[in-house]
Amino acid sequence: MSQPATPEVTETPPNGRPVVSPASRDRLATGEGQITVADNVVQKIAGKACREVAGVHAMGNTGSRAFGAVRERIPGSTGPNIAQGVGVEVGEKEAAIDLEIVVEYGVAIAELGRSIQRNVKQSVERMTGLRVVEVNIAVDDVYLPSDGSQDTPPSSRVS
Repeated sequence: MSQPATPEVTETPPNGRPVVSPASRDRLATGEGQITVADNVVQKIAGKACREVAGVHAMGNTGSRAFGAVRERIPGSTGPNIAQGVGVEVGEKEAAIDLEIVVEYGVAIAELGRSIQRNVKQSVERMTGLRVVEVNIAVDDVYLPSDGSQDTPPSSRVS
């Protein structure tokens, strides 16, 4: 068996514990054994990180959102499913993530997508030690806020 690489110490703070650069170590294989991360763990982290980005209204396609709304109304339900709209493939050292989102009207979708990719990648890599090879985003819908005047007929444009 090969010996694990010796971590590179980048600095030593006042508490005496060395800070190791994440890029210079293999965080999933240690001298004491192997660390595995379940798919649902990556799904939850990615779902939470995606929802943190302003401009994301909801996650999941139309069917999963409808099912989730019904599920939330059942007594004893644990609330919204944070992994809704998140698909993952997790290997030993890498992960690929697919997200289905609903954006708020007026948001620049390309910029929003890049922000989501950056936030999800950073969160998953930091928390799990896995290398995220891709974050794919499918925009399923656009949320159009109601202005509250749907019950009244529109006023005439001319008098």
